[in-house]
Amino acid sequence: MSDLIQLADDVRASIVAGEAVVALETTIVAHGFPAPHGVEVGLEMERAVREAGAIPATIGVLDGAIRVGLTDDELARFDATALKLGPRDLAACAVAGDVGATTVGAVLTVARAVGIRVMGTGGIGGVHRGYPSPPDVSADLVALAISPVLVVCSGAKSLLDIPATTEQLETLGIPTLGYRTDTLPLFYDAAGGPPVSRRVENATLAARIASSHWELGGCGLVLGNPPPESIDVAELIEEAVADAARTGVSGQGVTPFVLAQLHERSGGRTREVNRALAVANARLAGAVSVALAHL
Repeated sequence: MSDLIQLADDVRASIVAGEAVVALETTIVAHGFPAPHGVEVGLEMERAVREAGAIPATIGVLDGAIRVGLTDDELARFDATALKLGPRDLAACAVAGDVGATTVGAVLTVARAVGIRVMGTGGIGGVHRGYPSPPDVSADLVALAISPVLVVCSGAKSLLDIPATTEQLETLGIPTLGYRTDTLPLFYDAAGGPPVSRRVENATLAARIASSHWELGGCGLVLGNPPPESIDVAELIEEAVADAARTGVSGQGVTPFVLAQLHERSGGRTREVNRALAVANARLAGAVSVALAHL
């Protein structure tokens, strides 16, 4: 393991003992919600993991190291000034001594390095609208293709090209499981998504499938968990994406821009749904991690 990575004591002990650990991102804290809601959501996600019987391992770059497991005070340092990190950015950010908030792809990279097998998040990245012009595909997909980690999420982020993202997942050999659903959730909306490759009714079955998949040399998996509350904001998403293009927002700036627009135009409803689904996904990730530890 790289000297750049520092494990919190409880995370290290749980990994060594083969106990349940769940990786969590910090981009959702720094850029997914306006302050102070981001930190509140991060703490709620950690509590949900613990309530499920697992240890939360929130991952971010602080003080020259990639930190796996954060104190409450450390988590509070991930605000809007934190750099947004993909897998390519981890080492450079740590060496430079900057504060860096991890995306799904970055967390998967670290989880693979330290042996964490389950992650909880809101949604994964994928193929952006308009592909191949611009040729924008999230590093999350590549990280999933090389990381034996199960990611619990509410599908792909709502601003993406969902059919193209689903096609890429299939091409890369990444299974899409549906937690008590036959279709992949559309983040804010539980219905109307593409079919999943397998429906699962409980955390134990998801854990057994993941374990067997890895025994065959397989990569990451996606476990789609429908949001607790479903809302239709398709028109608002179209407007926000168009605004991003019109104002020249691109690359890593698109997601936080669109989320901010959605929160404002929905009167805060999307923020509350996002918060609820992120916490629900963390809780389910904890349950799957516990089931894996007991196999």
